[in-house]
Amino acid sequence: MSIADDMMRTETVIALGGVDFIADVSGALFEPETRMLIVADCHFEKGSALTRRGHVLPPFDTRDTLIRLEALTRRFRPRAIVSLGDGFHDRAAALRLSDDDVARLSALGRVADLIWIAGNHDPEPVTNLPGTSVMELALGGIMLRHEPGGAGDYEIAGHLHPAAKIAGRGRALRRRCFVSDGRRCILPAFGAYTGGLNILDDAFTPYLTRETWRIHALGRDRLYGIAPALLLGD
Repeated sequence: MSIADDMMRTETVIALGGVDFIADVSGALFEPETRMLIVADCHFEKGSALTRRGHVLPPFDTRDTLIRLEALTRRFRPRAIVSLGDGFHDRAAALRLSDDDVARLSALGRVADLIWIAGNHDPEPVTNLPGTSVMELALGGIMLRHEPGGAGDYEIAGHLHPAAKIAGRGRALRRRCFVSDGRRCILPAFGAYTGGLNILDDAFTPYLTRETWRIHALGRDRLYGIAPALLLGD
């Protein structure tokens, strides 16, 4: 993969509103002072939803996502874990969780406060799992919400599933990514079965200033800093 700014590391810092967040290669964001771990678009039980519609998929997406979240919890030891909306793929997804996955979420709730921000896929409060359901959350002067574009000077959001596409070694490479412009940061989707929307898509135009873009693409075990000039459309 082409590297624009010689950055190849498992973590990097994204500055927003005077706060330094740690962006992790997993796609999660961590705020060290409050010890808040933030993930976007887990889409628990997307696999079971698609299977019900006739798409036969291995039913392990929720388990895979939870295992990665557990690993992050052991590493960062957060006081709070925030889901930036679409934690669940649909209104009934929480009821389709296996007993083992409910136990895993309950265990996470015993070591950190679980905060479920409402998304367009899961707009109603979670009632059968530990944690607190909110529409949005303030972290100092920074607003955490599902869809970008709300009021407030600084914002962390999900929803758009950003992905960067660049040329590398004779072929195009496409990776989920963090994208920020100094005022807003949009996180990549964390869920196992979630895809990505090219950040050159017009859907990003109202929310981010391209002249100040900072892009950090997720590799297998590294984050890659990407210059906007290297981006390709789909």
